Amino acid sequence: MRAVQVTSPTGPRDLEVRDVEEPTPGPDDVLVEVHSVGTSFPDLLLSKGEYQLKPEPPFTLGVDFAGTVVSGPDGFEPGQRVVGVLPYGGAAERVVVPRIFCFPLPDRLSFDEGAAIPMNYLTAHFALAERGGLRSGETVLVHGAAGGVGTATIQVAKGMGARAIAVCSTEEKRQVALAAGADEAVLLDGFKDAVAALTEGRGVDVVLDVVGGDAFTDSLRSLAPQGRLLVVGFAAGQGIPEVKVNRLLLNNVDVRGVGWGAYAMVRPGYMLEQWQALLPLLEDGTIAPPVGATYAFEDFGQALVDLEERRALGKLVVRVR
Repeated sequence: MRAVQVTSPTGPRDLEVRDVEEPTPGPDDVLVEVHSVGTSFPDLLLSKGEYQLKPEPPFTLGVDFAGTVVSGPDGFEPGQRVVGVLPYGGAAERVVVPRIFCFPLPDRLSFDEGAAIPMNYLTAHFALAERGGLRSGETVLVHGAAGGVGTATIQVAKGMGARAIAVCSTEEKRQVALAAGADEAVLLDGFKDAVAALTEGRGVDVVLDVVGGDAFTDSLRSLAPQGRLLVVGFAAGQGIPEVKVNRLLLNNVDVRGVGWGAYAMVRPGYMLEQWQALLPLLEDGTIAPPVGATYAFEDFGQALVDLEERRALGKLVVRVR
C-alpha cells in the first residue's frame, strides 16, 4: 500500500509517497481504509524534525483521517464511516488506530469534512472547556481565525453559548471567519482598539492564540478581569513571546498552555468523552468544518507548504482515494 513518508527531516518538499507493508491490527485496534487525511502543523514540524515527537525515518505522516472500517473490535462494523487521530501515521491507504482514538462519522458529513475534525475540534474543545473554563455568555477572541484550529474554535465556542470575535490578517480571511460563524471579525492591525470598542471597553473573557508573535501583548491587554489567554501555538514564526508577569496580577488574568495531545493521548477514554460532547454539534450543523482546499495524495507536501506560508483558509485536506 502507499503512504506519505518522511525519509529525511528536511521539510515538506522532500516527502515521498512510498510502498509500505499493510499494518496488522491488534485485538483493540481498528483497521481503516482511509479516504481523506487532514494536514496540520504537527505534520509540518515532523517533516522538519522540529516536533516534540521525533520518530526515526522513514515514517508516515498524518494526524487525522477519515475512512471506512475494514475490521475492528465490538462496536466497529465493516464499512462503517469513522474518523481517527494518531500522533502520526494516518497518511496511508490503510491505517491501524486504537479503538479509543477512533469515532463514528455522522452521515451528514463528507470524508473531507471528517478529516478536518479530530485534531482541530478536539483541540478547540480541550482549550475552551478544560483549560479555558468557558461559560455560556462569555466572549472569546480567536486569533488565526480563518485557519483550521481558528474556525474550529469559533464553532465550538458558539456551541458552548459564547460570543466569538475573530481576528484575521486579511479581509479575505475575515470573511472566512464570519462564514464559519464568528459574531464579529476584525483585522489584526489595530485589533486591540477594535475589540475594546466591540466590548465597550470591558475586554474579552478568553483569548485563543495560535499565532503568538507581536500580537501577544495586545492580546493580554484585551482581557477582561479574570480573563484567560490560551496559548495553542506560534504560527507567526516570530519567536516565542515572553510574559511580563506584572501584567497578570494587575487585572487578575491568566496565561494557560494548551497541549491537547500530551493530555488526551495518555488518558484512555478522554477523547471519546470529547467526541460525545461534540456529537450534538456535529449532528445539528453547529460544527461544519470549512475545507479550504483539497489535494491529491502525491501533493501532501505542497499542502504543508501552503500551510507553512499561511495560505490556508480552513482545513487543507488530502484525498487518498
